Amino acid sequence: MGAVTIRDCTHAPTLKAVSCLVEVSEGDLRKAITFLQSATRLTAGKEVTEKIVVEIAGVIPKETLDGVLAACQSGSFEKLETVVKTLIHNGHAANQLVSQIHDIILEREDLKDKQKAIIAEKLAEVDKCLTDGADEYLQMLSLFAVIMQEMTQNC
Repeated sequence: MGAVTIRDCTHAPTLKAVSCLVEVSEGDLRKAITFLQSATRLTAGKEVTEKIVVEIAGVIPKETLDGVLAACQSGSFEKLETVVKTLIHNGHAANQLVSQIHDIILEREDLKDKQKAIIAEKLAEVDKCLTDGADEYLQMLSLFAVIMQEMTQNC
């Protein structure tokens, strides 16, 4: 009897969904299985897509994060405030945002190490404040103001 693969399932997830599952579960097989089970229940047995996996995992979509960073690069505090309000209204968790922004900032090649260090320090401060029960809106504004300052300065 041969091995059963995920493709042998009746309503298997798409290949993009499987790749997304690996990414959002951060290599934790138990998490991946839980996300896949929840996604299958949500879709009532229909095909599980990348969008559904992202929704189940509580991950903030890349397009949303790109919009946040674009607002930071614009240098406009008004745009930044609008983006933060939108994040809050869409129900995105500030802790998830901190985690994902951390990864994005570290990978950016347009920021110097000193700029990354300043942003990383602010990320740590915001994470601590959120853990202590601080207001998400104010913490996100504070974080993005620092990111905006670092992205718009000419070092």
